[in-house]
Amino acid sequence: MSLPSPEPHILAAFATSLALGLLIGLERERSPAALAGLRTFALVALLGTVCGLLAQALGSSWIVAAGMLCAALAIVAAYLARPAADGDPGTTTEVALVLCYALGVLCWLGQLELATMLGITVTLLLHFKAELAGLARRLEPEELRSMLQFAVLSLVVLPLLPDRDYGPYAAFNPYRTWLLVVLISGVGLVGYLALRLFGQQAGTRVAGLLGGLVSSTATTLLYARLAGRKEAPLRPAARVTVLANLVVPLRLALIAAVTAPALAGPLAAVLGCGALAGLLSALPLLRGPVEPVHPPAAGNPVELPAALGFAAFYGAVLLAVAWLTDRAGQGGLYLAALISGTTDVDAVTLSGLRMHALGRQSADAVLAAVVLALAANTAAKLAIAFVLGGGGFGRRVAGPLAATVAGCAAALWWRSA
Repeated sequence: MSLPSPEPHILAAFATSLALGLLIGLERERSPAALAGLRTFALVALLGTVCGLLAQALGSSWIVAAGMLCAALAIVAAYLARPAADGDPGTTTEVALVLCYALGVLCWLGQLELATMLGITVTLLLHFKAELAGLARRLEPEELRSMLQFAVLSLVVLPLLPDRDYGPYAAFNPYRTWLLVVLISGVGLVGYLALRLFGQQAGTRVAGLLGGLVSSTATTLLYARLAGRKEAPLRPAARVTVLANLVVPLRLALIAAVTAPALAGPLAAVLGCGALAGLLSALPLLRGPVEPVHPPAAGNPVELPAALGFAAFYGAVLLAVAWLTDRAGQGGLYLAALISGTTDVDAVTLSGLRMHALGRQSADAVLAAVVLALAANTAAKLAIAFVLGGGGFGRRVAGPLAATVAGCAAALWWRSA
């Protein structure tokens, strides 16, 4: 058996292992029920690194497994020796100690960054025990069901789908289509859960931002109806509506950053200019005290019918874009953007990005299509605002919404000039 000489990378592995053990152990020291603290966690982390070294030197991975078993049995024996001292079985500390051993092994394997990230995550989870427990108690069955549904969409359905192109123009890819469904549903789920958890205390600004994450169209429709029925003052209702629509270009830029990194920069510049122009136009409306409002009602974005509906709509838009592009070139893409944008700007944006990834549309054409879809979507919302909310409500939201589209168009013109 030959052991490696203490080279810099070996010393770095042991130093990182020791630091992570001390970090997690320092947090455990504050818990009276924990029988393992600063020194124990540091020693267990170092044990993991030593076992990794010996396993490599002897060519036997059983040494790592034996070391982990010894660490687990030691802490279990310590708790069994004092079963009722503090009334706490100490399960969390036991699991954290075994995980600390595994982090030591990771350090020896050269995964220092991964081990560090996991170590910090473990420390945070241990430290925020009370806050996490409080959040769990506040979750209603509906919120928990939403999270489980999203887990099914992303971790069960998605891996089963084939990553191949099918259909006319090879436009339909089941895996990539459902991946986008997961992305859109995930963004909506964040806003949906935040609204359900904090919506009753939300002022106009929070309600508007979260409503934009869930559905800017649904938020516009709700507050236009409330304003039209005199159930909400015009200014707070208009403030929520404007903020929800200012989130739209930012959400589109986020989607592009995840799905099409090559176009993320240009699209973020165009959409960012639009959002900035809309925000500047909305400043007079946004100034003043934050009024309490009823949170915008929205459906669960991860319900299976909603997810299937978006997948079907996205597939239809993608096929229409491919067909119109084949028939009319860029003009077909622009026509599809104008038509589908009146209903949903996300689907046509994703379709344009997909066509660019397939090499069937240029970057400039896709950017123009996104701006056209945003303009069509804005026009539809302004129609809702004036028809359902009345002239007073419509005039309050028209300026910022129109300024957003104008800012995007100006940035697009400047880019092509």
